[in-house]
Amino acid sequence: MNQVFQLGLKAFVTPAGFAVTPRNFRIGTFVSFRAMKPKRHLASSSKPASSFDNMEDEKDIGVESDEAGIQSVKDNPERIEVMTVQELRTILRSIGVPAKGSKRDLVSALKVYVEKKMEVGSSHVEIEEVSSISAESVSVKRKANTKSISGERKAKKFSHEEHAQEIYSVPEVSALQESKRRAKKSPIGDETGEVDAKAPVKTDKISVTLPTVQSEPWTMLAHKKPQKGWTAYNPRTMRPPPLAEGTKSVKLLSWNVNGLRALLKLEGFSVLQLAQRENFDVLCLQETKLQEKDVESIKQCLLDGYENSFWTCSTSKLGYSGTAIISRIKPLSVTYGLGISDHDSEGRLVTAEFDSFFLLSCYVPNSGDGLRRLSYRITEWDPSLSSYVKELEKKKPVILTGDLNCAHQEIDIYNPAGNRRSAGFTDEERQSFGANFLSKGFVDTFRAQHRGVVGYTYWGYRHGGRKTNRGWRLDYFLVSESLADKFHDSYILPDVTGSDHSPIGLILKL
Repeated sequence: MNQVFQLGLKAFVTPAGFAVTPRNFRIGTFVSFRAMKPKRHLASSSKPASSFDNMEDEKDIGVESDEAGIQSVKDNPERIEVMTVQELRTILRSIGVPAKGSKRDLVSALKVYVEKKMEVGSSHVEIEEVSSISAESVSVKRKANTKSISGERKAKKFSHEEHAQEIYSVPEVSALQESKRRAKKSPIGDETGEVDAKAPVKTDKISVTLPTVQSEPWTMLAHKKPQKGWTAYNPRTMRPPPLAEGTKSVKLLSWNVNGLRALLKLEGFSVLQLAQRENFDVLCLQETKLQEKDVESIKQCLLDGYENSFWTCSTSKLGYSGTAIISRIKPLSVTYGLGISDHDSEGRLVTAEFDSFFLLSCYVPNSGDGLRRLSYRITEWDPSLSSYVKELEKKKPVILTGDLNCAHQEIDIYNPAGNRRSAGFTDEERQSFGANFLSKGFVDTFRAQHRGVVGYTYWGYRHGGRKTNRGWRLDYFLVSESLADKFHDSYILPDVTGSDHSPIGLILKL
């Protein structure tokens, strides 16, 4: 398994002096950072967490009570992960288990009950049995299981359905004991390494049919003017099987995190678990909102194996914009910006040269309220970026990724008619996007792979867009035409919350 950020394990005291301790993370597609010995933490975003945080308020999806309910989750353990808080409490109360604490506590308690029941084969499990597991034993088990994950990945060949439903669960520990153990911890983290006990453990994968409306809102076709043949993006069924073992490839991930510090402080988020789902080689970040004085501290938080990190920050407006590339592959060279002073004070571009291609992590300027920067965007920035990538292309192929702040076609936005004069969907921006990139030989990999698929990467917080899948596709992997037949998968990870954008990925055969 790979190793990226040491970000999901241990509290990190930022230069400002506050401690960051990420907690649990909701997962459902397929991503992967690798568990390591605990270090410190990153900090992050300005935008609130999204859809899954509010799902407690939605209606039940049909949890059976008492024995029927237990048998149901016993037969399909993955179902526990998608239950709402209300459902978890209902079933726990029906079997006499205390139903207090956070969702993570409830999930842990129910899993322990089910696992105990499966072990002893009895129809009743005493509460004392559920809460008898010590934190020490869990720590030992987690460390042993964490070491075995890499071997399991190599040993097993998953079917496409299994690969798409791969999940990680919280190891068996009683909800009450876990809560008490955390309460005793120092606010800046445990220096003994005890936090290793929070490393997720891989579970067996079971093919189940999950409710699509509540747990996977992105699978709903949400569009004001859908055309015949359009379908909603479903990564569980629309991703191709993994490449054959031994195929030379590179996996790239890109994410507008909307503030790295705030992201890592969010309840319900752990970058570590994100890392353990997607075995990527390079991570591109946009809108980190970091200052230059923070970068060295953050570099100390990287996991072994991902020491190559390159950051650029806004100097004209502190705590704004910012991009980065983090890689386990050492690039041949790295440059920052376009080489034009008028464009390079906001930290919007990092370019890394690898053996087979140039990779650009880019955060294109938003036209802003009242479209005040529209003219700058389409007459200065887009043409300059286009000229820059075409110059690079003379040496080797180019991959341009990031938040490009344009929903290019009507299929890429929920309400096209109502956003004609909204930043990111004006006729001027869409024409500029086509003229400066697509018409010059760059391929939109997601659209090339999914012709009539409605898949969004951004949902505004204001109206709860993620819950109803009313979004925009603003994030892209654009590649040189010479790479168009080499990419294996261009995908979206819509279940990864924590930012108003979701990560996107690209698997490229070399």
